[in-house]
Amino acid sequence: MTDKPNIESLLEIMRRLRDPETGCPWDREQTFATIAPYTIEEAYEVAGAIEDGDWVSLKDELGDLLFQVVFHSRMAEERGLFAFDDVVAAVCEKMLRRHPHIFGDGETIQNAEAQTVAWEEHKRRERAAKPAQGLLDDVPRALPALLRAVKLQKRASTVGFDWDSAPKVIEKIVEEAAEIAEAQAQGAEPARVEEEFGDLLFAAANLARHVKVDPEAALRAANAKFTRRFKFIEAALAARGRTTMDATLDEMEALWQEAKRGEK
Repeated sequence: MTDKPNIESLLEIMRRLRDPETGCPWDREQTFATIAPYTIEEAYEVAGAIEDGDWVSLKDELGDLLFQVVFHSRMAEERGLFAFDDVVAAVCEKMLRRHPHIFGDGETIQNAEAQTVAWEEHKRRERAAKPAQGLLDDVPRALPALLRAVKLQKRASTVGFDWDSAPKVIEKIVEEAAEIAEAQAQGAEPARVEEEFGDLLFAAANLARHVKVDPEAALRAANAKFTRRFKFIEAALAARGRTTMDATLDEMEALWQEAKRGEK
């Protein structure tokens, strides 16, 4: 290895970890399937560091995510599928192809919105060049459910299968919420309630798309807000020598409203 580690250093580390005779027992026995959950986890930790504005952690988390790419690439190379260099070559070729206004003779693009439209058109052409398949077939199943819902809806909208306005989606949300209430009132089986609740979430994701909100980001922000306000309740009660275990709901609600006012 060189004095200053670089990507070749990381590739060599991975090669040694996977060495069938002298490598790490844990690393040697991993497969694409067993590593995939760690890949997803590392991507979320990158997002978490960005949300927290923790740039020191971001450096580390990006490294962990890069290691996941190297890990998958090494396993693929062992099976004769592709190597890390092929991954780099593929993404470089894709970026060049999808940015003809920068790297080729494509028409000048003036703003980010126009680039988004052009990007989606390039993706549409690439899909059209592949063997015939259903419109939704290549939307990854492993995506977070809310994100996949948005992508499914967005893809369907390209052929006109979509609500034409946000108010109509809101009407659908009200309808789905009423169906949950009806299912509960009828003592419906848990499976039916789950189905109706799924329909409600799917409609909510559709509304997010129509009002140009990332539902995953919105829910993460709501989670953070809930956590922040609940911690305020705990701290306020602790200052009185009490805990949430012995506080009444009315007391906690009053403190919640106090926390809410303090954020304005």
